[in-house]
Amino acid sequence: MDTLAGRHALVTGGGSGIGAAVARMLSEAGAAVTLVGRRGKRLEDAAKTMPKAAAVVADVTREEDCAAMIQAAHEAHGPVDILVANAGAVESAPIVATDPALWRRMIDVNLTGAFLTAKAALADLVREPVDEGRRVIFIASTAGLKGYAYVAAYCAAKHGVVGLARALGTELAGTGITVNAVCPGYTETPMLADSVADVARKTGRSAQDVRARLAHDNAHRRLVRPEEVAATVRFLCSPAAASINAQAICVAGGQA
Repeated sequence: MDTLAGRHALVTGGGSGIGAAVARMLSEAGAAVTLVGRRGKRLEDAAKTMPKAAAVVADVTREEDCAAMIQAAHEAHGPVDILVANAGAVESAPIVATDPALWRRMIDVNLTGAFLTAKAALADLVREPVDEGRRVIFIASTAGLKGYAYVAAYCAAKHGVVGLARALGTELAGTGITVNAVCPGYTETPMLADSVADVARKTGRSAQDVRARLAHDNAHRRLVRPEEVAATVRFLCSPAAASINAQAICVAGGQA
């Protein structure tokens, strides 16, 4: 694939899991990378493994934090060319036990956070001169394409992220910027480990049994590796993907 030398990629939720894998892969392709998240030590440790990376602490659910995040990214590497909105969280509960606070948490971090992140970066992305190498990539989920029991708030938020990607991609069509959503199935990440522990605690099942059940829900009957999601993002950042826009791309072994 073509190099990303000279590009500046900002990755939210960049300290671990899919975000860290994406940041590493874009860095290996030559991009300068700004890693954003709420845990400074984790971000700094990840940034130290990359040749040209900066760590910025920000909460993407806060509009003022998103503005400050972009300013800090400018100071580190200049204007943003590639935005990967990956920050997210999941909590599980049946509908009858999903209170408004849980609902708001899931919408705030997964959907509103994606919106605020993209909005803050748009001035950079649409700057003159027009450049067909600029990208917005939302990390959604197969939960943005189908329904899963006990995570209605998360599913609603991720369906919203897919809609946001399709709407923004259509709005920016012709500017040279592409906007897409990447939708992983169950992926081997710290967030999944937390979910496994939570389900095991609530149901009395073993963690091993819960993991096996989640892996079985992916069409290829195994957990997705973060590097597989990162490779999809890397492809979408390449010139070869310049005509892929406003799409939701599933990374789950076969099912949508």
